[in-house]
Amino acid sequence: MSFAVAMSRVSGLVREMVMSRMFGSTMPFDAFRIGFQIPNLTRDLFAEGALSSAFVPAFTEALHNKGREDAARLANLVATTLILVVGLICALGSIYSAELVRLAAPGFSHTPGKSELAALLTKIMFPFLLLVALAAQAMGILNSLKQFAVPALSSTFFNIGSVITGVLLGVYLGPRIGMTSIEGMAWGVLAGGAMQLGFQIPALIRAGFRFRPLIDFSDPGLRHILIMMGPAILGNAATQINVLVNSNLASEIIDPIRGANGSVSWLNYAFRFMQLPLGLFGVAIASATLPAVSRSAAAENWEEFRRTLSRSLGLVFLLTIPSSAGLVLVGRAMIGAVYQGGKFDAYDTQQTGLALSCFAVGLAGYSALKVLSPAFYALKDSRTPMLVSLGSVIVNYALAKTMVNVFHMGHAGLAISTSGIALFSSVTLFLLMRRRMGGLYGKLLWKSLSKATLATLAMGVVVAGIIRLMSQMSFYLQLGVAIPVGAVVFYLSAKALGVEELTMASDAMAGPLKRRFASLRGTL
Repeated sequence: MSFAVAMSRVSGLVREMVMSRMFGSTMPFDAFRIGFQIPNLTRDLFAEGALSSAFVPAFTEALHNKGREDAARLANLVATTLILVVGLICALGSIYSAELVRLAAPGFSHTPGKSELAALLTKIMFPFLLLVALAAQAMGILNSLKQFAVPALSSTFFNIGSVITGVLLGVYLGPRIGMTSIEGMAWGVLAGGAMQLGFQIPALIRAGFRFRPLIDFSDPGLRHILIMMGPAILGNAATQINVLVNSNLASEIIDPIRGANGSVSWLNYAFRFMQLPLGLFGVAIASATLPAVSRSAAAENWEEFRRTLSRSLGLVFLLTIPSSAGLVLVGRAMIGAVYQGGKFDAYDTQQTGLALSCFAVGLAGYSALKVLSPAFYALKDSRTPMLVSLGSVIVNYALAKTMVNVFHMGHAGLAISTSGIALFSSVTLFLLMRRRMGGLYGKLLWKSLSKATLATLAMGVVVAGIIRLMSQMSFYLQLGVAIPVGAVVFYLSAKALGVEELTMASDAMAGPLKRRFASLRGTL
């Protein structure tokens, strides 16, 4: 699962490299980011967030208790509803794209043509929402069937399709048909969304699931999903409000060097880099955990539920704490190695690296949220995550405004506030889950967290020394030495400290390889 997600995140970085070389932190890219962010926020709201959290437990329960035929019927009901409802949202989003841009980035009006360009790009990319909603449902079905590789790899095809189509349209064909480069990249997003969905369809067919239009709003399974999605949408809406608040503030920031341009792009480039460890560890572990805890909840095996959730969180901490420290220490070198070049200069590298360091502080919180929130939905409790998310709106607004207006930290302050919200929400959900389940092996988790932190400190001292000694050398040399040495130091330190999750992580990664070699040996 982590390998497949790694492929997706690496291909995503390649996509961002192409964008950074072509556009840097210029006005067109700022407009593109807001144009993509609006349907992307709606995607998190209706598709990958609320839909996945509500659909996977219901589908798993139907599969477990009623059989494959009833589960397939439920899947068709949900898919048909998505096409009708999300299709209508896409149409409305395209019609009112200008109003949405004014809401998301009022500061764009200070730069001539920026709001208009963002509105045009929003209109082009809004149908991406429907494609990715159907792809999210397909991912939920396959994960419930214990098929993880294909859905995890599907994002790779989005990145590949969006880059190839975008470059072909924007660079090669665009000038002949009156299309700008940035418009070509917007059409590439649609092509990538189609490929992300299309890649999963053969696996669904092989599993015996074929789409057949079906409408029955009286179906109890569909009604249960819709009821569960209500609080989930409200909860996710809080997250999107936080993003909109930060985008709103970022669009107003006047950088002393770049003026009104830059902050939106720097935050985007930095958070895209965060997607690599977040996807490798947080998303991968969460995607594997949700079907497991859903099965435990359906069977009312609460001891297994607690054990699975605790082990997943322990694994998250083991992998994200050193990753967070690594991003703080070598983030600037990573940004320079990946992005710097073309229209992305040294100043962009410096400012993006600063934002990445601030985002990295909350990496463990982001990842823990990916595991904890769906666990509540497996318990048929969508109210608790919703209330915590709504509470985070108030905290985020106060923190973001303080960082920007009082401490004058600019875009770095917005990144810090985002990390603070992730940590606040994850700790709150953990305490509520522990109280509800009568414990989550808290002493063992604290022990694992402490040991992972000590191993990270040892790694950090070594990596900081390497970066300081090699500060005048190229980014590639710094990374080529610091990352492998840091990984070895962390592994040996964690092993010496007896971190139990280290063995679990090693077995998870080495197990498939061992089985493959055994299979080959048997064939020979």
